[in-house]
Amino acid sequence: MQIETPPAVKPYEKAEGERRGLVIVNTGDGKGKSTAAFGLALRAHGRGKKVKIFQFMKVPTARFGEHRMFEQLGIPIEGLGDGFSWKSQDLEHSAQLARDGWQKARAAILSGEYFMVTLDEITYPLIYGWLPLEDVLATLRERPKGVHVVLTGRRCPPEIIALADTVTEMTKIKHAFNAGIPAQRGIED
Repeated sequence: MQIETPPAVKPYEKAEGERRGLVIVNTGDGKGKSTAAFGLALRAHGRGKKVKIFQFMKVPTARFGEHRMFEQLGIPIEGLGDGFSWKSQDLEHSAQLARDGWQKARAAILSGEYFMVTLDEITYPLIYGWLPLEDVLATLRERPKGVHVVLTGRRCPPEIIALADTVTEMTKIKHAFNAGIPAQRGIED
């Protein structure tokens, strides 16, 4: 490790642009995409802003740690899918769930009712061809001025990356799963 001297002056100038809703993407093969998105939702909720979270791959009855906590805090989170593709008994049904879920998410974004709408794991139904990319792009472009949209998932389409204001790629350096350690409740769920 190299020791650094703390900066003595602010290393950037204050931004002069307008405040507006952002499109934020968390993608990549590393852990933390959804976790970071949930952190933004908590931050917004803590400021009294209205937030809605849609999870495209989780089942509506999911009771992971985030569901339990968001329920306690009064943050709506809705599972739209039937689990990951390898768990599905009928991929056409999975695709239809994604299309139906997208209509709910699209309506929430365009309503202007929410400060932030999170589209957790939306990249999967996009790259599987279950959702029309052009409709998602049009919705992001047409959303009301103050609506922030956070999208998560691996292999985010380059068209969304190009449209986004902020993109973070989570890079896996090391993961416990690769060492044979199973998922840990409270960490992976």
